[in-house]
Formats: sequence, structure tokens, C-alpha cells
Amino acid sequence: MKSPDFDYVKAKNIEDVFASLHTYKDSAQILAGGQSLLAMLNLRMANPQILIDISGIDSMKGIEKLSSALRIGALTTHNEILNSDLVKLHVPLLAQAVPYVAHLAIRNKGTIGGSLALGDPAAEYPAVALALNATLIIQSSKGERRVKAHDFFLSLYRTAVQSEEVLVAVEFPLATSNHRFVFLELARRKGDYAMVGLAVALTMDGKTIRECALSFMAMDDKPVLAPNAMKALTGQHIHPESILLAQNALDTDLDPPGDLQANASTKKHLARVLLSRALTQAGESHV
Repeated sequence: MKSPDFDYVKAKNIEDVFASLHTYKDSAQILAGGQSLLAMLNLRMANPQILIDISGIDSMKGIEKLSSALRIGALTTHNEILNSDLVKLHVPLLAQAVPYVAHLAIRNKGTIGGSLALGDPAAEYPAVALALNATLIIQSSKGERRVKAHDFFLSLYRTAVQSEEVLVAVEFPLATSNHRFVFLELARRKGDYAMVGLAVALTMDGKTIRECALSFMAMDDKPVLAPNAMKALTGQHIHPESILLAQNALDTDLDPPGDLQANASTKKHLARVLLSRALTQAGESHV
């Protein structure tokens, strides 16, 4: 396939981006790493009048530890996240997820902001952001908006970013010694789109689960939490009986559509499998 015709401009700074977005509005498309967008153009799933290349804006790059969060610029690549000691130390759930992101060539060019702004329900970063309720920083010529992940992902490829706005960074809360994190996914081949994925974030009081977030990917038109399973686990120790209770609760939490990867019943079965594996792994890490 061949992409439709489009104009192209490379922004020198964020003000250039706002000016172009104001001129072209919904006819414009932001180009970051391009690993998803270029494929969508070739498949005619996107047809922008102009591409605004933001890849040269240094202010949107880098990883910085703040007092209560780790701030990652939207143009930070997957590979930079993979090799970051700050991410490994302060956001271990994200560090666990990055090796599942596609293949090496894509990790060298693709960006965390591009993935989050696209909002692919089968992508790793949206599920991690939802599990941690990360804060997405969105800018326009009018100023900055801070949106929690719970409110950011709206539906298939639709997020809270509006037509004249840009996602510039994401802030993840810092992990503490009371947290346990597990990220798992199942795919036909390493680097393929996931059939099912799960990001788990637990806050422990000793061996008791005080707070729990179970964020599933590839189970709906956006990443989704499993509130009934989360409720079933809260206040429990991790043992076979509590895991089974949580697995049974998934039947009321998840209603996945079938897709090219697996039908609905297979997806629900795989979700139960991943939940058991993740909780068992979290329990073992607390011994």
C-alpha cells in the first residue's frame, strides 16, 4: 500500500506546533517516531492534510525524577526507557513492560508519547499508565492540562488530547517498598500484537493487599481495569483461594470482542491464566 499525499513541516519548537495545529486543526497529524502512524498512512487508516514533525523538539525528551513522580518526555524512545536506571528503580512496572514493545528497530524510533497519544488498546504503555493512574501532561497555546490516565483513554484510538493540543510528557508515581508490580502478556510470537496483556500494581500491608489495580490490554476498545476482581483481592493474602476468587470475578469485569488474535472465550480464558500467573509471581516476590 502507498500513503495518500500530504504536506510536511518540521517544527523547531512547541510554538511552531501550536501555530500549525491552529492553522490546520483536524486536518493535521502529529508525527513523533512514526512507527504506528506511517503504517496507518500506508493502510489508508489515516489521511491527514499535513504532518507536523515534532521529533526535533528537545524539551519533549528525557527522563527526570521529581519529588513524587518520574517525568518522561513524550519524545523519549522505547529504547531509552528500556535502558534507564531511573525507570528501573522508580517505575518498575514500566520497566517490565518495555521489553514486550514490538522489535528492536521500532524501540529505537518509537516514543512513549506516540504510543499513549495513539491509545491502541493492545499497546503496553496505556495499560501501564492506567494501572498506575499516571498523569498525562497536555499543552496547547492556551496553557497546560494535566489528565489522569483513568480519564485519558476514551475509546478506540481516541484520547483526551484535542485537536489543537499536544501530549508533551507523562508522570508516573514513584514506587515504594510496599508496592509489587507484574507485567505479562501473551502473543503468538515475540513482538507481535498481544492477544491479552495484564499490568498489575499492588500496595501491600505486610502480606495483605491494601490496594490493587489490574489493567488489561487487548480486551476492549481501550485499556480497562477489572474492578470486581480488584475488590475481591483487596484485604486478602495472595493464595490459591484468593486468586480463584479474583479469576471468577473477571467474568463480570471483562467482555472482550473477538479479533484476529483470538475469539472472545479464548481471550477470557487467557485473562484468567495471566491473572493467576501475575498474582503468583507477585506473591513469590513478597516472600
